Amino acid sequence: MRSCLIVDDSVVIRKLVRTIIEDFDFECHDAEHGEAALNFCKTNPLPTLVMLDWNMPVMNGLDFLKSLRTLDNGSAPVVIFCTTENDMTHIQMALEAGANDFIMKPFDKEIVRGKLEQNHLWEPR
Repeated sequence: MRSCLIVDDSVVIRKLVRTIIEDFDFECHDAEHGEAALNFCKTNPLPTLVMLDWNMPVMNGLDFLKSLRTLDNGSAPVVIFCTTENDMTHIQMALEAGANDFIMKPFDKEIVRGKLEQNHLWEPR
């Protein structure tokens, strides 16, 4: 089964994303900040998908992404930033660090479905 790591310091956002992603047949795990997410990735098989917040305590999303991409097979997970940071500077930094895509908060199931389709992680049945 495909897996998703949801990385966000908001419990509410993690629950919302889990509800959406599980509908697309992903097994979900979550982390409250980048350091916890990185530890998960070092001790478990890498997820198929990472839904990643930018602004978090301990380790932010950008630093997590840069560290993830240095791991063995760290280029494999599709990483989608889910954030309120919507200026071109942040988007460019994320893409240069290895993000595959970007979703602006707030978002809904249809927006996530579109991003999963664009990144070849879901096809309409």
